[in-house]
Amino acid sequence: MPPTQAESVIKNIIREIGQECAAHGEIVPETLVAFMVKAVVLDPSNGFNTDRTLTKSDVQKLVKLCVNRLLDSKNPSLDTIKMQVYFDMNYTSREEFLEEHHRVIESRLSSVSREITDSRACVREELESLYRKIVSYVLLRSGLGSPTDIKIVREATAALQSVFPQTELGTFLTLSKKDKERQLKELTMIVTGIRLFNRDCGKGGEGIDDLPAILQEAIPGTTKHVDSQLEAVQDQAYRYTAILEKAAKNPLMSQELQPYMLREALYNVRQCEIFLQVILSDIITCAQEVEMMIKQLEAQLEQLKLTVKSKTAIPTSQVFPIFIALSNLWTSFQDETVLISILSNLTTHLEPFLGAHDLFFPEKVMQVLLDGVTVKTDVCRIKEHIEDKVNVADFKKLEWLFPETTANFDKLLIQYRGFCAYTFATTDGLLLPGNPSIGILKYKDKYYTFNTRDAAYSFAENPENYIDIIREKAKKNAELIQLLELHQQFETFIQYSQMKEVDKRYIKPITKCETGTQTDTHLLPPTIVRSYEWNEWELRRKAIKLANLRRKVTHSVQTDHSHMRRENYSQVYPSKDVGTQSMREGSSRVPRPQIYIAGLRGGQTKTTYGVKVNLTRAVDET
Repeated sequence: MPPTQAESVIKNIIREIGQECAAHGEIVPETLVAFMVKAVVLDPSNGFNTDRTLTKSDVQKLVKLCVNRLLDSKNPSLDTIKMQVYFDMNYTSREEFLEEHHRVIESRLSSVSREITDSRACVREELESLYRKIVSYVLLRSGLGSPTDIKIVREATAALQSVFPQTELGTFLTLSKKDKERQLKELTMIVTGIRLFNRDCGKGGEGIDDLPAILQEAIPGTTKHVDSQLEAVQDQAYRYTAILEKAAKNPLMSQELQPYMLREALYNVRQCEIFLQVILSDIITCAQEVEMMIKQLEAQLEQLKLTVKSKTAIPTSQVFPIFIALSNLWTSFQDETVLISILSNLTTHLEPFLGAHDLFFPEKVMQVLLDGVTVKTDVCRIKEHIEDKVNVADFKKLEWLFPETTANFDKLLIQYRGFCAYTFATTDGLLLPGNPSIGILKYKDKYYTFNTRDAAYSFAENPENYIDIIREKAKKNAELIQLLELHQQFETFIQYSQMKEVDKRYIKPITKCETGTQTDTHLLPPTIVRSYEWNEWELRRKAIKLANLRRKVTHSVQTDHSHMRRENYSQVYPSKDVGTQSMREGSSRVPRPQIYIAGLRGGQTKTTYGVKVNLTRAVDET
């Protein structure tokens, strides 16, 4: 069956279920419908066998069951599935959050950037309009104030003129589009750094929020809110666990609790606890990043002050890198603000998925169920059996890991989210936290923890049996697939995108697929030296060829491709300076005057008499 045809089939089924729900006043997203289809087919009690063909009536039955489950508003299991779908659709890593945020900013600025880079301004009015657009672009990209506030625009214009005067627009217009975009981004960072420095000096900063102070106030508040939510959810989980633990030892009480769906309620709060812990971990990472960035911001501002202190002119090579660093730091502050806002909204939107607890388990009912029951926290359960360790000598074929003998013990990926596999398999789906100190079982490159030593020994006797039991339990409660991270065990489940048309009489699942492997022929890079020559006669031929080339004259020819595309040069020899030499050297010389005055020092008389003597030789004597 062609893939496009199969995709249209699954879309028709999802659309039909969505329309049925909408007819009853419930708007259900397609992702939730697709998940519910998988959950209904997985449940063995519904009678859908993927090894046989599914008739048209089976599809109608599938649609009806999905609609009934999606419209059941008093079901903790449905709330858990809705919570999982919502979290999967709205949560991702902080890197992907920031990438998406920056992509949105770039898309919003694309039209403004295009107006600037495509401009062909010539006259004065057009150049002034282009400069105003550049100022607006700088403000929009930096996020430091509105481009409609006249005070902010004046401050940004003054900062821009100090590094990019309007007279430079002519040079700017001659650049390529990519160079224009690159210069716009660089100008934005420099202007942002200048405005931040002016704000720190108290000489500007109009419209700039104090993001470090805002974050230092918002992060503790958000952390406190998430902590309170997490504490309330954990308290509910501890109480449900205590009641179910007591019911596991009393079959009569277990039957009485079935209508209450206490087990599904436990899964609901445990899933919410996991999501809140993920959010809290991201908030803590934000707090660490903000603390580090505040120190970097103070250091950059201090360095900038020392650079410009009592100086009228500073080289751009010294201050521009600091301005750019300030801008990048402020962008990081803006990113952390967005992240905190997103994480806070995620926490708020998880609360509606816990509404069924107040309906099913009001405080009066909980007091009756908790009569004579000791509520223990996860930490207390771990401390109770912290000294009961597995004896490795009792197992010859199994490997056990302990914290004192295993590197990176805390980073091991534990199966079933760290819950005890044996307790979950042998009881009615009870979730008890595993104790790694007892010992972690390594079985087929996977790691398992247990709440007691006896549970560890029992599981180790036949691990495959308990793994199969847990898989079957997950089929009955599809929310366990994500809660216990069982995705790998259900990878071979048939996808409804592979089903045939609903209008045909039967629908047969595709249970086989083609696979292929490719082996690299050469794992290491080749070491063959292509220039190597072993034949001495070939070497002699090459040597003669090189020697002959030295005696050749090089001629250049111009072709159709090179015509008018390159310059031709010619070499000439300049003319030599020519001189002549005669047999004898002839010259004439005038006698040098030699005139002396005697008696200048005086004599015995008071009056000094000078005698002038001319000793210059006659001309004919020379």
